[in-house]
Amino acid sequence: MTGRVAFVLKGYPRLSETFIAQEIRALERRGLEIEIVSLRRPTDVKRHAIHGEITARVWYLPEYLFSEPRRAFRAWRHWRGQAAYPRARAAFLADLRRDPSANRIRRFGQALVLARELGADIARIHAHFLHTPASVARYAALLRGLPWSCSAHAKDIWTTPAWEKREKLASLDWLTTCTEAGRAHLAALAPSPTKVSLVYHGLDLARFPAPEPRSARRGTPAVILSVGRAVPKKGLDDVLDALARIPPDHAWRFVHVGGGPLLAGLKWRAAQLGLGDRVQWLGARDQGELLALYRSADIFVLASRMAPDGDRDGLPNVLMEAQSQGLPCISTRFSGIPELIEDGVTGLLAEPGDVQALGTAIVRLLSDDAFAAGLARAGQARIRARFSLDPGIEVIRALFELEPRPCASPSTRR
Repeated sequence: MTGRVAFVLKGYPRLSETFIAQEIRALERRGLEIEIVSLRRPTDVKRHAIHGEITARVWYLPEYLFSEPRRAFRAWRHWRGQAAYPRARAAFLADLRRDPSANRIRRFGQALVLARELGADIARIHAHFLHTPASVARYAALLRGLPWSCSAHAKDIWTTPAWEKREKLASLDWLTTCTEAGRAHLAALAPSPTKVSLVYHGLDLARFPAPEPRSARRGTPAVILSVGRAVPKKGLDDVLDALARIPPDHAWRFVHVGGGPLLAGLKWRAAQLGLGDRVQWLGARDQGELLALYRSADIFVLASRMAPDGDRDGLPNVLMEAQSQGLPCISTRFSGIPELIEDGVTGLLAEPGDVQALGTAIVRLLSDDAFAAGLARAGQARIRARFSLDPGIEVIRALFELEPRPCASPSTRR
């Protein structure tokens, strides 16, 4: 394609959205010129190494219109007399009637700023997430007369109202999503199912090379690892309850990586369950630190489930990362997870919220090293065969109409 693409993100950079960063870097290596526009400024103290490799210019919209009123007013005054404004305003007002919220007004104001401040060489707007970033992208595209596209992931698919998904799917050129469950749902709402493509995030195996073969545990406590923000959809309270059911003759300790609003409550719950001295809460970690933790663990657990507000995981990247490092994984039969893990073959699956089954799975792996090692080998092989980064990136490259070109080998990365 000719011209640059503006990627609209909700926040950048974010530790929890490595899959977006790796996609941006991979597309840059294939020749796509990208400008990153974020609705929010970063809140994470740490950054992944890949964020330093991305060459795209990054700039930020007013997170709240009252925080930069002159910038927002200048954008409105610029657009209000132009021919494109009535159409964009009509789309916004139609949405506002169905969603009369301050958030909706803020997104239109951000779109006015985005459309005014984008360079003349921007040829397309691409949103990551179908909720608020896509709203801003859609309104701005109407103002600028640009095509737009979207990558949908998890919460944005399942918590956005059906009417809004239909409007956006009718307006955009194409959309990718990372699970078959998400693809089928969105394709049914689209004017044509061909607008929606399944593209697994995949794993950059150059960043997650296979480790040295693991040695059997010799009397030390098994390390049970879980990685994910402390939010309802991660089911960390279920994990703690399952751990509390493990018979006392098993030696183990639990390590959690991630921040999140529920962390204090989870620490209290662990203490109430009598697990306090066996649980370690590490907080957020960058990718290099996380790689070392995968390699020092014995079992990986992620108890994904639906949150009360409908939020849910898609296909969590941490499961792919753990499997790439030879960890036997336990998760739930939910959302896109069974697309990755075949129960009893490449990992173990419990029903969401089934604490008894989760505990039984953990005990099974603690009790049978040979079985755990077999699951780990099969999971690692499946990642390398079906969930590497490049096949999905090639689909996205074609959607962006980039000419095929050799990309730099991992050894030439800066």
